[in-house]
Amino acid sequence: MNQTEQFIRETIEASINVKNILLQRCVHEILETGLELARSIRAGGKILFCGNGGSAADAQHLAAELVGHLRRERRPLAGLALTTDTSILTAVGNDYAFRDIFVRQVQALGLPGDVLVGISTSGNSENVLTAAQTARKQGLITVGLLGRDGGKIAPVVDHKVIVPSNDSQRIQECHILTGHIWMEIIEQELFGR
Repeated sequence: MNQTEQFIRETIEASINVKNILLQRCVHEILETGLELARSIRAGGKILFCGNGGSAADAQHLAAELVGHLRRERRPLAGLALTTDTSILTAVGNDYAFRDIFVRQVQALGLPGDVLVGISTSGNSENVLTAAQTARKQGLITVGLLGRDGGKIAPVVDHKVIVPSNDSQRIQECHILTGHIWMEIIEQELFGR
């Protein structure tokens, strides 16, 4: 086996190992959070997603699964990525601060009973942290999809799934897996199995 093949094998094994830890430690939290998301949508709420970089891409991906669909044809569900409007992001970042790019949107769009899902591999993204703090004050349910030890965000959210790894790539792989599980739970809870 050459070095590149060995690298590929080691990378896949590392991904499997982190997913096995997620399986052993986080099934209950994933389930409870998925049910909370479904309850919010059933009651007429919406899910707001935010994150930076790869987590911003995950926010957009999960919002698209709600508005579009995952496994079945169904009505669109209320999901919104706070990472997509470049005019808002650049105006708020310029006129206020980058840490406020999600806070201002939560203040404008978030209603009691809605859910804010903050995604952060480090658990310390300042703009996700301030959005979660503001969301809680406004009566939103707050969820952290986090990595490492959960960082500063973990203690300020109502629900959290913490991927127990220090490798950002492995964390992100588990984040999208968790998000897909949540989307399936929502579809099952609202539309049956």
